[in-house]
Amino acid sequence: MLRGRGRPPLWLGLVIVMGLAALAGAGREVTRWLRSERITGAAEVIDGDSLRVGGRELRLEGIDAPEYRQTCRRGDSEEPCGRHAREALVRLIASGPLHCDVDATDRYGRGLATCRAGSVEINRTLVNDGMAVAYGRYEAEEAAARAARRGVWATRFQRPTDWRASHPRTDP
Repeated sequence: MLRGRGRPPLWLGLVIVMGLAALAGAGREVTRWLRSERITGAAEVIDGDSLRVGGRELRLEGIDAPEYRQTCRRGDSEEPCGRHAREALVRLIASGPLHCDVDATDRYGRGLATCRAGSVEINRTLVNDGMAVAYGRYEAEEAAARAARRGVWATRFQRPTDWRASHPRTDP
């Protein structure tokens, strides 16, 4: 019902303003949800933080796993922490149907994704288990893994970004 000169009632304006404020407060998550693409299917693991689903290469968002050739030191011995990270991802994707929400694309054209296998969020679990480090998200999980000395935190290792800088790729 309109009052006066065709203006909507005051309560309607308040409801609209409150709705916009709620959306602004949820900002990033709402924006992610609106632009997110869901990819579902069987996956092929490339390394500890990359996989291929339905022919599309994805990079797990918010994490950085040791590179496949990267090693870590435990005491006086060397261990293949990059291979361990890849094996951890293989085990996780076997725990249920894979669903990945792709929110953006990285500079290499890979989709940046948050993936779930069944009820397990893969990205969060890899960091919590010490098989990857936080890379813009999952800082609490990294702190917990470090405190409990899980995965790479039980070794002496270079962060993957530092390792890549000191071991540049030679392939084209």
